[in-house]
Formats: sequence, structure tokens, C-alpha cells
Amino acid sequence: MPTLIACLSSGKGTWTEVNRLIQSRPWTKIFLITDKFGQEKFITRPQNLEFILIDNFQEINTIITNIKKQLQNKVSDFEIALNFASGSGKEHMAILEAVLEMGLNFRLLTLDNNQVEVLGLKADS
Repeated sequence: MPTLIACLSSGKGTWTEVNRLIQSRPWTKIFLITDKFGQEKFITRPQNLEFILIDNFQEINTIITNIKKQLQNKVSDFEIALNFASGSGKEHMAILEAVLEMGLNFRLLTLDNNQVEVLGLKADS
């Protein structure tokens, strides 16, 4: 999973999780779906990071189209890493629908006890 797509928006402390995920692996590409505020204020800026700008006040179908246009021809991986720690349900639905419409397979990534965890791959205890 060399590509990370993450929502960067509202939620106290959620930018820390996004930052840790960015630093957790040698990602080939990183796409942060955010608004102008997120683009201006997010400090971590590796060379392979690209901001996908959205306006959360738009209708959800407009946001989906906007995400797809900005990601078009930029993701060639079979499977991507996806993180929804930050943001609202509307943003999450738009990102998920855009990813599905683009035909991308994905794994959900999160932090658990400060360790990166790929959901669904953890062995049952």
C-alpha cells in the first residue's frame, strides 16, 4: 500500500493521528483531503504530499466529483490505505464513494496504542 489517502478536517487531536500515519511508512504518494484551512495550517509537508481541496459546504455529489477529478490518473496502486480519523461523516461518505467509483481497493488504517494498525488484518485473540 504505497498510497495513503486521509481526511484532514475537524476533530480535536485528529491531525496528530494523520501526521503519525504519514510518518509511519515510506508512502509513495500521500493525498490529504481537506479545505483551505487544512492546507494552510497542516505543517507536515513531505515532497510526495498533495492536498485535495474540497468545500464541505457544497452538496455531497459535488464533493465526490471534485475528489475524483483531483485524484484522476494519480493513483495506480491495486490497494490504497485510507484513514478517516479526522473529519465529518459527510466528508467520509464523499471520500469513500469517490474511492469506490474510481475502482480502488482499500484498507483502513488507524492508530491503536500509538501503533499503526491495518483494520481487518489483525489476528483474533
